[in-house]
Amino acid sequence: MAAKRARRPGETAFTGLLLVVSLFLLWSAYGISGFESLSSAGAVPLATTFAMVVTAAIVLFKTNRMVPAADEKLGHEVLPPMVMVFAVLLLVYALLLEPLGFLPTSFLFLVVAIRLLSHRSWLYAAAISLLSLALIYILFRIVFTVLMPPGIVPEGEILSWLRQATGVRF
Repeated sequence: MAAKRARRPGETAFTGLLLVVSLFLLWSAYGISGFESLSSAGAVPLATTFAMVVTAAIVLFKTNRMVPAADEKLGHEVLPPMVMVFAVLLLVYALLLEPLGFLPTSFLFLVVAIRLLSHRSWLYAAAISLLSLALIYILFRIVFTVLMPPGIVPEGEILSWLRQATGVRF
């Protein structure tokens, strides 16, 4: 007979969150067209989110019946400090993206992230970030013409100047 698995720290909260999100998505799917017929626009989203609600409820019920693990703490084993640092970094990135724009916000994020993960110098992190950002910008902004939040960098003027200087249409 297999030994019963212990409930890890944060597992109940996470499965509860899954159930809440699934219920919200079910409500959103119902808002598409209600439950008019099996061939309506909302039928597949309703069926899918209903399955999500049922399975999340089953998982939550089973999780709550488990014995909590005695030797684990939420802070170190399940949610390491570096994960929290990156969660904060992503939040700051999202908040600064609109006012500063894509280029400066992404550069700052990459510099800090590379510095933290590589444990190398700030100069190394800045150089790698600049190279990475240049490649990303060329690929997405120029090749695929994806519009990015401009912010404080006058991208339109820079691209216009490059077009005039090189004669190449970006």
